[in-house]
Amino acid sequence: MRRLPAVVVAAVAVALAHTPTAPVAAQPPADPPGAAPVKDRVKMDETTKRAVAKSLRWLKDQQAPDGSWGNTAITSFALLAFMANGHLPNQGEYGPEVARGVRYLLACTRDDGYVVGPRGGNMYCHGMAALALSQVYGMTGDEEVRRTLKKAIDLIIRTQNHEGGWRYDPAPTGADISVTIMQVMALRGAKDGGIHVPDRTVAEAVKYINRCYDRRSGGYRYQPFSSGPGYARTAAGVCVLQLSGDYDATEIKQAVEYLERTGEDRQHYWYGEYYAAHALHQIGGEVWEQYYERMKRGLLSTQRPGGEWYDSRREAAYGPTYQTAIAVLILSVPTHYLPIYQK
Repeated sequence: MRRLPAVVVAAVAVALAHTPTAPVAAQPPADPPGAAPVKDRVKMDETTKRAVAKSLRWLKDQQAPDGSWGNTAITSFALLAFMANGHLPNQGEYGPEVARGVRYLLACTRDDGYVVGPRGGNMYCHGMAALALSQVYGMTGDEEVRRTLKKAIDLIIRTQNHEGGWRYDPAPTGADISVTIMQVMALRGAKDGGIHVPDRTVAEAVKYINRCYDRRSGGYRYQPFSSGPGYARTAAGVCVLQLSGDYDATEIKQAVEYLERTGEDRQHYWYGEYYAAHALHQIGGEVWEQYYERMKRGLLSTQRPGGEWYDSRREAAYGPTYQTAIAVLILSVPTHYLPIYQK
């Protein structure tokens, strides 16, 4: 599929089976008229599909009575894992679970637009929730979701600091690349769905992210003047350059070389691979094919018998739901269901 500028993502028409059994999940959106066919040769094989199906059953059983899977960020990762496999609110086998999760995020949104639940949260969690809601709206056109998403996006816009970034409080105070990138992901998802996002907001955010770039190594630092770059931050930086439409930025090639040279980041493993899968998929070609094959082999060999992933050496504090949701998202990128993952 040829690259497109940010456009309004039409609601995905979902065919439901007219039987009392489980409904059919949403189908991937068709190419726009006149677009070249998708050249991505990476597909989910049957073994991977079975592993993902087992994981979704496990995630279903972890949902709390209030519809959450933990805090708003982990709930959002879980929702994206289901939606990446065609399950939308009340549509698809896990439609009821997705609907309850979405209602939880809506209920966690304050009048000022800040999405923060009873388990606490911060602007990273807020950005992740806004991203999830943007994908729900882009795939369903639900007006209630749109109203809440608009408030959440407006909060992001008005809390951007003078450097162009964001930090953990919903106020224009500090900035770091991690929280900033999460807000840009949410802004892009919302803009694709037709929510107004000022061009200046994204442009200033990209300027801040590029200030974190280390030209000597090709990687990205946590903050402009902090110590050396890291894998996770670099993967996130490439992801944002792609999403902002700067496909030919010289930083991308050097950053990808840095990722290949550096390898995984054990301290921020799941966070890093979440962004790496997204970024390298957008780049496509051999670099994406090799990455997906490597990740598929590693993930399928470490999945637990119950269907979950949990590695106590890698971001253990966030628990198996977090790790499982991200593993499913990585393996499910080739489905092209989520608007944010489409090229």
